[in-house]
Amino acid sequence: MADKKRDSLRKVLGGIIAAIAGAPDRTSEQGVSTAKASVVAEWPLPPSATLGSALRLKGIEREIRARLPWAVRKFAKAETGRIVLRMLKTDADAFQAASATISRTLEGIEALAVLPREAEDILTISARERHKWLKDGRLKSIGTRTVKMRGRSKAVTFHVFDPRHIEDVLDRDLASAWREEDAQEASENRRRGAGKAALTRAGKRQRKARSARTSGKDDAPPPKLEGWDTFEAEGLLR
Repeated sequence: MADKKRDSLRKVLGGIIAAIAGAPDRTSEQGVSTAKASVVAEWPLPPSATLGSALRLKGIEREIRARLPWAVRKFAKAETGRIVLRMLKTDADAFQAASATISRTLEGIEALAVLPREAEDILTISARERHKWLKDGRLKSIGTRTVKMRGRSKAVTFHVFDPRHIEDVLDRDLASAWREEDAQEASENRRRGAGKAALTRAGKRQRKARSARTSGKDDAPPPKLEGWDTFEAEGLLR
């Protein structure tokens, strides 16, 4: 009887020990959770800054990341209507410094110059139209920027635009009006070109006809004077 009690007691103790061994380490889990916990900061991004362009939004993200340390850049992201900085709690100092930098950068973000591809996306125009309208002065440049692009041996220089000017062109739908003007000009140029070509063809035909008449006169035998043989036989030329 005593042996049976000892056996049952061993089983109970063995089960308790197994349960303790199989229990999760709460202290370790809390440490991992604390290490993976993140801190987040957000800044609103007004429509006047992005002008409704996804390319412009990406350009703002590049501008912000360029001002941050290399190791922190990937944690700053531009989303629709906001800038988000998400980092680990263990990087609290870097988080504070990055937050201050982003806040300073966003103070004048609405005045950030518009790049060529951004202008094309905002106004829904082609690169050819941008070049043409820039050349004739309808699109106003505020200067040029030179950058060294990845994969290219030479630096690239391009014009940049005032965001308020681009916004004005967008609000007044000037791109559509300029397209109509260009279409009318192209039609007028084609009409003038057709008229000039017709005059050229007519001039060529006239020159050919004149040349043919001149050639015909040169090939004709000289006119023979009537009675010339009799005049020569009587010796009047001697």
